[in-house]
Amino acid sequence: MNFTHHMDMSLHSSMSTTLPFSYNIISGSNCGIISTCSTSNNVGLLTAGPRMDSRIWSKLPQRILDRVVAFLPPPAFFRARCVCKRWYGLLFYASFLELYLQLSPHRRHWFLFFKLKGVSSHIYRNNSNSPLAGPDHSRPTYEGYLFDPYDVAWYRLSFSQIPAGFSPVASSGGLICWSPDDGGPKTLILSNPILGTLSQLPPTIRPRLFPSIGLAITPSSIDITVAGDDLISPYAVKNLTAETFHIDGSGFYSMWATTSTLPRLCSFESSRMVDVRGRLYCMNYSPFSILAYDMSHNNWWKIQAPMRRFLRSPNLVESQGKLLLIAAVEKSKLNIPKSLRIWGLQSCGTTWIEMERMPQQLYLQFEEMEKSCGFECVAHGEFVMVLIRGCWDKAALLYDMAKKLWQWVPPCPYIGAGACGGNGGEVLHGFAYEPRLATPVTALIDHFSNPFQNYNANHN
Repeated sequence: MNFTHHMDMSLHSSMSTTLPFSYNIISGSNCGIISTCSTSNNVGLLTAGPRMDSRIWSKLPQRILDRVVAFLPPPAFFRARCVCKRWYGLLFYASFLELYLQLSPHRRHWFLFFKLKGVSSHIYRNNSNSPLAGPDHSRPTYEGYLFDPYDVAWYRLSFSQIPAGFSPVASSGGLICWSPDDGGPKTLILSNPILGTLSQLPPTIRPRLFPSIGLAITPSSIDITVAGDDLISPYAVKNLTAETFHIDGSGFYSMWATTSTLPRLCSFESSRMVDVRGRLYCMNYSPFSILAYDMSHNNWWKIQAPMRRFLRSPNLVESQGKLLLIAAVEKSKLNIPKSLRIWGLQSCGTTWIEMERMPQQLYLQFEEMEKSCGFECVAHGEFVMVLIRGCWDKAALLYDMAKKLWQWVPPCPYIGAGACGGNGGEVLHGFAYEPRLATPVTALIDHFSNPFQNYNANHN
């Protein structure tokens, strides 16, 4: 079912997908096989009860109905829009959107994945949905794959309004940040995937190729940091500087006016920056360490990584207000089993404590699939997803930190078998994503940018 004209979020039942392993594992001292893996879709199922008396429920005040609708998860909300004309128009009613923002419905810790080119980091472009005629017939259609860890369900989103030549680079506050693939000053775009709205930022001051981009959005402010990959010539880049964009509801703004010098010998190979309580963190390579940036004080520093000489495929993620480091540990010359571990950075900002370790039986299965090709991690709330490079079309691991449960989840049904992996092939790039029906903070930047319609017209 299409939720809106720009989204195809049809639900795929994961029951029809064969998993590589048929059981879940609980981490901890009593870990073991607990049940046969069975993912079920309970969306739309209600317990049978007495028949509703229409004479009573038809007189329910509209303000109470609106409160109920405001708490619906996005799939149910867009299905409810088909009920009547008024419900269909709720997205355009200021009174409903104000109510939605006041109620602050329960946060949904979902994930949004994009298929990217492995070498050039360009987003996968699907032309199968392009119209056969018209001025935009050759324009690619961008696709995203939304994963709901609560119902273990996949949805497909079409980003038809994103201009050609852009790739997703960060997410925060229900918005996705897109950056142009071409080198030069970066004109970033913020999009709300649920509503299909776009907001364009002013271009950065310095020309860059593929910089690391950090995004931090609150209900009343936007902070963006663009770091590294300075173009020092048409054919060379170097990690030299960072520049920051800030705007808030009090009227204060800084259009890339705040700049800083990066620490010596820093490397942003992953291009990922993680926001944790006003600080941005990213992996530094050769050797492994963590770069930290305090946006309010415009200050960079390095943090030593735990067991840095024995780490493989380290990933930084944010979970429930804490910075986590997830990596495989391999001590080939010591009598210590290989493992995948999760560390948490303590409040002092320099000490790491091991929080979780993948059960050994599960790690042996994971290692057999991974074959030292590496893996990517993304976290949101209590959930962590681990995706093996080159095996995106087979399965992924989901870890629920609240329940201490590891489980294999079915692959996205919208990605063809063998479509990912290999040099030059596509890979999945994941983001923590919280669906939101309203993101009024974007109105702050619309006053400082040219109308986005003009931007599209110049790039068609």
